[in-house]
Amino acid sequence: MRRATGLATAAVAALAWGEWLNWRWSRVLVGDRAGTSTAVVVLGYRNPRPTANSINRWRVRAGLRSVADADTDAGETRVIFSGGENGAGGTEARLMADYARSVLAFDGTVLLEDRSRTTWENITNVIPLIEDVDRVKIVSQPAHALKARAYLRRQRPDLAAKLVRAEEYRLGEWVLVKPLLALYGLWTLRVLEPDERTVPSSP
Repeated sequence: MRRATGLATAAVAALAWGEWLNWRWSRVLVGDRAGTSTAVVVLGYRNPRPTANSINRWRVRAGLRSVADADTDAGETRVIFSGGENGAGGTEARLMADYARSVLAFDGTVLLEDRSRTTWENITNVIPLIEDVDRVKIVSQPAHALKARAYLRRQRPDLAAKLVRAEEYRLGEWVLVKPLLALYGLWTLRVLEPDERTVPSSP
């Protein structure tokens, strides 16, 4: 009985830790900037098949709910799908856009960035598409989105000042795998400086 209780306690602690860490990452390097135009940047995940995989489908849904959450007119919000060749004759950006249009019936403004192969390139290549907006939301799993925000901060601090929270984190979503996402996030975020993991952006 004690062993079972101990295992249950450890499992609950692991779930709570994963939930907390993903919540925390979603709130780093973002501000509370106001504005009348928003760019929602959805980062692609490797997808060597002709249709969007489960991770890219989730990222598209998180991107579109970030549009719905925008406190601006939806007509002034653009969604940018970013991702290069997927190994199946297409691009991650196109697969995500097709899913948004054909399955989720999204009829807002969509732009494609279809050359990137890395997160650094995602940011480099979307910069021309976000320079004229007031606010920027980056959508991916929380650790990956934080990494992308840090890269924008390195490349263009002036644009990083426009970063606001996206809707990539929701309490209880992916709860069983969040401890694994947290472990992977700690590993992938090792490339960031300490202040890039903890400092909010200025509004």
